[in-house]
Amino acid sequence: MKKYEGKVAIITGSSRGIGKAIALQLAQQGASVVLNGRDLERLNQTALEINKYTQEVEVICADVSHTEGAQELINRTVNRFGKIDMLINNVGVSMRGNFSDLNPEVFRRVFESNVLGTVYPTIPAIEHLRKTKGSIVFISSLAGIRGLPALSAYCSSKMALRAIAESIRIEEAQHNIHVGLIYVGITDIEHNKETIAADGSMKVLASRKTKKVQTTEKVAKSVLKNIERRKFISVLTRIGKINHYLQPRFPSLVEKIILKNLDKFEENSK
Repeated sequence: MKKYEGKVAIITGSSRGIGKAIALQLAQQGASVVLNGRDLERLNQTALEINKYTQEVEVICADVSHTEGAQELINRTVNRFGKIDMLINNVGVSMRGNFSDLNPEVFRRVFESNVLGTVYPTIPAIEHLRKTKGSIVFISSLAGIRGLPALSAYCSSKMALRAIAESIRIEEAQHNIHVGLIYVGITDIEHNKETIAADGSMKVLASRKTKKVQTTEKVAKSVLKNIERRKFISVLTRIGKINHYLQPRFPSLVEKIILKNLDKFEENSK
């Protein structure tokens, strides 16, 4: 019997990148998989890849940053599979630009995707996860550990996920729901992935093929390990672990390191 045989997993933002890698690994290990995103063509393409491992896949093209789309995601999952064992909140968008240069709309769009896009499906999913003693996983970022230059909206949205996760852990402890928070480092991206520029327009990110980054497959393995061990916080990459240790203890030192390496932050944010 495969490790996730009989389990039902929802992965938001799963048409590509980390979400897609998580969905593929879960399918390979026997899970029924629900794909979610806003691009139906990409979702269907991912579903075809998953069909190599299982026919138990559902594509739900819905915008979870709106309550209607999030409720549709949960309702259709339960109608198809009868339960939910895992909700992996992966949907999100990044941004670039110094705070003083930002169109205020950038903050609204980032928080709608990264925070509300997580909150809206999680609330209706909880009643089903109580029945299965399932998992809620939040895909955060090392940018959620401290504020970084040119990433104020993104950092603050990812920091918000920790507060949400901590609250749910306490509230749902009596129901044995597992809550996981994954701090992901710089990860490989697919061609033409976009971010929000300071003026609110979409900007294509530079390729990361020549940089030392994690693969989406490695991140997915870490997410599944977090679920299997029912662990709370998982910090990925060596630099991430160092930052996670230093920031609460020596915040002034971390700030000095960042100030001395602004050129590297600028290069990595392209």
